Amino acid sequence: MQFGIFSVGDVTPDPTTGRAPTERERIKAMVAIALKAEEVGLDVFATGEHHNPPFVPSSPTTMLGYIAARTERLLLSTSTTLITTNDPVKIAEDYAMLQHLADGRVDLMMGRGNTGPVYPWFGQDIRQGINLAVENYALLHRLWREDVVDWEGRFRTPLQGFTSTPRPLDGVPPFVWHGSIRSPEIAEQAAYYGDGFFHNNIFWPAEHTRRMVELYRSRYAHYGHGTPEQAIVGLGGQVFMRKNSQDAVREFRPYFDVAPVYGHGPSLEEFTAQTPLTVGSPQQVIEKTLSFRDYAGDYQRQLFLMDHAGLPLKTVLEQLDLLGEEVVPVLRAEFAKNRPAGVPEAPTHASLLGAARKEAAKGAAKGASAAEQEGARA
Repeated sequence: MQFGIFSVGDVTPDPTTGRAPTERERIKAMVAIALKAEEVGLDVFATGEHHNPPFVPSSPTTMLGYIAARTERLLLSTSTTLITTNDPVKIAEDYAMLQHLADGRVDLMMGRGNTGPVYPWFGQDIRQGINLAVENYALLHRLWREDVVDWEGRFRTPLQGFTSTPRPLDGVPPFVWHGSIRSPEIAEQAAYYGDGFFHNNIFWPAEHTRRMVELYRSRYAHYGHGTPEQAIVGLGGQVFMRKNSQDAVREFRPYFDVAPVYGHGPSLEEFTAQTPLTVGSPQQVIEKTLSFRDYAGDYQRQLFLMDHAGLPLKTVLEQLDLLGEEVVPVLRAEFAKNRPAGVPEAPTHASLLGAARKEAAKGAAKGASAAEQEGARA
């Protein structure tokens, strides 16, 4: 199972000081957080994609390429790649290039984003959001798997004899997660292709997450990719920790109360009771995160949101120390207990390459056998 962090890259004033970081400070802070994630033994760093204030990560591949050059083991991902408003040709090229530079340490999460105005900024209609997601990904999927593509659709100019470059590393495209909070069509899309499904799992109660994950698992099996238990599931989560739970609540409350997404709404106590948000001790974070398996089953990736709502970088790095030293080692051990043998591990470039080679060898053996039988008949 993979553990990591994801960032939305918001530039939010610290409510305790009133000061907001500059864009440069926030970008540099995201890099420092990624480097710290590798240092403390996490597996994944994922960045969002936004094209409007108060967010800074408008170019995920630029940031991830820089981080790739400064890390050795960390898997680089996105917490949203805007499949609706980005040209799928450019996604195919940009992430294949990143895949080569990072020696395969790349996957990505497709999503529609949560900023309505981004659609007209990039010449699209938000009312076509689902249709854009379906059509654009269908093209992207082909671009990574076919050397020459002829294609015509509704939302971009046709392609004739087109080859995207560079080709995926070792002929194996980056693994794709389809991220959604509330859209069953996206769970269906992930299942159709046999890709991963990532449920943000931050704002919604457990029962909603259960329904979305169960839909994806059942449809994954329907399309013949394996059993429901073999489907590839990822979850988000949100934590703030201190050694003493009362200290965590006291320190985080002013940030929660004015957070851009959920501030000025339910109380901290109501929100933690109704959603996966955990504010407390490392042990409380362990217990609540382990409970995710009760409604999502055995899953492959757990990402935490930790650098938001104006929290200073120093505080976030302290959180990562707690996560890496006291929380994740226990979660690894506990999630591994009683994990059924048939549940797959989280995909990596190495595992995908191994599967591709095995499939190719199987095909070659089948072809040789057919040729021998034909020769015998002759």
